[in-house]
Amino acid sequence: MTNTSPLLDPFDAPVPAYGSATLSDLLPAVAAGFDLPPSALLPTTRLLLPPADRVCVFLIDGLGSEQLRQHEAYAPFLASLPDQRPTMNAGFPSTTAASLASFGTGLPAGRHGLAGYSVAVPGKNVLMNQIRWEPWTEPTLWQPHPTVFQLLHEAGVEAAQVLPSRFATTGLTRIAVSGGRFFGDDDADRRMDRAAALLAAADRALVYTYLSDLDAAGHRYGVDSEEWRGELMRADRLAERLANSLPPRSALYVTADHGMVDISQEDHVDFDHDWELRTGVSLLGGEGRARHVYTAPGAAADVLAVWTEVLGDRMWVASRQQAVDAGWFGPQVEDRVMGRLGDVIAVAHDDIAIVATEAEPGASSMIGLHGAMTPAEQSIPLLHLLGP
Repeated sequence: MTNTSPLLDPFDAPVPAYGSATLSDLLPAVAAGFDLPPSALLPTTRLLLPPADRVCVFLIDGLGSEQLRQHEAYAPFLASLPDQRPTMNAGFPSTTAASLASFGTGLPAGRHGLAGYSVAVPGKNVLMNQIRWEPWTEPTLWQPHPTVFQLLHEAGVEAAQVLPSRFATTGLTRIAVSGGRFFGDDDADRRMDRAAALLAAADRALVYTYLSDLDAAGHRYGVDSEEWRGELMRADRLAERLANSLPPRSALYVTADHGMVDISQEDHVDFDHDWELRTGVSLLGGEGRARHVYTAPGAAADVLAVWTEVLGDRMWVASRQQAVDAGWFGPQVEDRVMGRLGDVIAVAHDDIAIVATEAEPGASSMIGLHGAMTPAEQSIPLLHLLGP
């Protein structure tokens, strides 16, 4: 394949507004509202939020702002809430592991290091799946920064997570959202009630709760499906249940970790059956919309040239250093993180996904995808409601 269309410039990619309007700015802004003594450990942000003694964050996995606007009739309560920052972005890559780590630590991916769905373990020819936490790696070695929950708990703020019970001991939970007390419950209605009760029981509190079902429906059926709309209606009902139980002097924020786009099978490029894209590649990381490409020794320049030639009119294709210099992963990439980034990084601009039907059969069959920097994947809500 030879590409004759104009190539996308990696430095023209719409980099998220780190430091003022990304998911990593939310908890630092909440912490600022507690009027705590200055701490060199707490990340800072230019995002300003109304101060509140008790704050609950309800994160609905996969609820992008564009999807919510397009389906307001199915989520009347959420649609009625004011958006505190209409230009909020998930941060890059717009994928759950990276976003939850950014949310919990208040840091972009270049600092916390969860820079994709899967990334290479430096010095080893193996990928680290950062959702499943496979192969097992000591979590605090992989991500050494404290969470905002931990820092607030140490400062005397009641910090709690009310999540499905399966998240109690996962590596991602430990490095992204741990700190204070964990409450596991597999019933979503009870999670909303518990979150409200924890707010009411403390003078100062940060409580986090989460829903994954909307994202799961989007992956399997697409955001243009009855199944997805049904899960949106359920998420709307849960948010209203939580809001109706808010105690005085409290604030509720409803947000997300990313949006989602539907990509047809016709727009899939199968890496496993494309000899041009495979040549010189030792590992394929990331996911369909945001790929980390790890090359054989000495092959990085050739792989970059081929991927640019084949895909450069539909994807931003960059070397590792170009992506870092362009600020894709934030204003700083720590040395320990550099080796996790692909030698080549390819990020979707159009309706396209790089799948691997043999190595990743499950992911290759998904309809709804995310990971890139398009508005449909990046733009997330920051809905706000004050308690009575």
